[in-house]
Amino acid sequence: MSSLIEKKKYSNFELKEKLVGVTRVCKVTKGRRYFSFSAIVIKGNENGLVGYGFGKSKEATDAIHKAGEQAKRNLHQICISNGTIPHAQEAKYGGARILIKPASEGTGIIAGGSLRAVLEAVGLKNVLSKSKGSSNPHNVIKATIKALDLIRDVNIISKQRGISIEEVYNGIII
Repeated sequence: MSSLIEKKKYSNFELKEKLVGVTRVCKVTKGRRYFSFSAIVIKGNENGLVGYGFGKSKEATDAIHKAGEQAKRNLHQICISNGTIPHAQEAKYGGARILIKPASEGTGIIAGGSLRAVLEAVGLKNVLSKSKGSSNPHNVIKATIKALDLIRDVNIISKQRGISIEEVYNGIII
């Protein structure tokens, strides 16, 4: 029931689609080779909402369409403050390790490849990042989304701890 509510809640947004990559894959059998396509798509509203999808099909356009539909169903709400993130965060998925740090105004997005596509789709304007380990786009995207999900705003922290925002900043816990 709650998943239906969440789907309706995000259906009103205008999502922008970014194609990260399309690769041709081959299944070799005794008689012949079977070719198909695999696509990776990022969708976001550039205001804190992002999703990713993977699609496979015999035609490239069908694979891209499938990936886009999956990205719509896999949306995550990300915490953004003044075009950057509130604090630094690290995450790991498979062999990919991601480090994301907040940056001052005018820095821009310092990232490359699929990591950059995710950060642009979220709507971040100033952020520093480093991708270590594997450069596999599947794992880099999943690690980036995982890192962005772990970011918490000061309002969320104060509600979770049951203290005021001033006490969070001062480090005083009653």
